[in-house]
Amino acid sequence: MNSGDRPSWQDGKRGSMVRCALWLLEEVGVGNVFTKTELREAFPETSQIDRRVRDLRDRGWKIATNREDPLLKPHEQRFVEMGAEVWKPGQSKALTQAASITANQRREVFDRDGYLCRVCGIAAGEVYDGGIETAQLDIARREVRHPGGGTTVQLVTECRRCRVGGRDASTDLADFLGRLRQMSSLERDLFAQWVAEDRREFSLLDRLWAEFRTLPLESRSAVEADLGAG
Repeated sequence: MNSGDRPSWQDGKRGSMVRCALWLLEEVGVGNVFTKTELREAFPETSQIDRRVRDLRDRGWKIATNREDPLLKPHEQRFVEMGAEVWKPGQSKALTQAASITANQRREVFDRDGYLCRVCGIAAGEVYDGGIETAQLDIARREVRHPGGGTTVQLVTECRRCRVGGRDASTDLADFLGRLRQMSSLERDLFAQWVAEDRREFSLLDRLWAEFRTLPLESRSAVEADLGAG
C-alpha cells in the first residue's frame, strides 16, 4: 500500500493503536530508531501509549528493544518491520498465540530447555567466545510448519545474540522428519541416542574440521600443504 492510501496518524477518530502504527510508518520509518520520549510526545493525550506498541507486536509488527538489539540503549526501540495493516477492517485482531508470555510460561520453557540457548548452547551468565559479553536468555516465538500444512507458534529458549541473528527463524518440521526418515537404521539409532541425552560428543575429526573452517586463508593453505606432504 502506498503512503497516500493510508490515513494520517493525526486522525483523532482512529484508535491509539492504529495511530501508533501510522506514526511509526510516517514519522519513524522501517529500520529507524525512536525513543520512548518521542513516542509519548507524539501522543500526549494517551497515558499508556507504550502498551499500544506492545499491542502492535501481537499483530506481527517487529519492534526491537535493547533485549533483542544490543546496539539500542534502554530508552530506544527500533521499528524493524510492519505487520498487519491494522487501520483496515478485520486486520486489527491479534495473531494466534501472540499474547504476552506469562512468568509461569517463561519458567516452564527455561526448565524444559535446561536453561540453555537452544541455538548456540550457551547458559545464562556465560561469556561468549572471544569477548567479554555475557549471555542473557529470553523466550522466542518460533513458527513451526507441521506435516499436513498447518502452522503453530512454539516457545523456545534463545540468548539475546541468537535472537537478534535469527529474528525471523522458522522450523519446517515436515522437512526435518522427511530427512530423518531417509537415514539408515544405524544413523537413526545414533541420532536417537543424541536426542535421548540431549547432547552430542564431537569426535576429534569433527572438532578439527570446525576449527579449520575458522582459520585465515594463509593458515588453511598451510594445513592443506601439510596434508599433501603427509
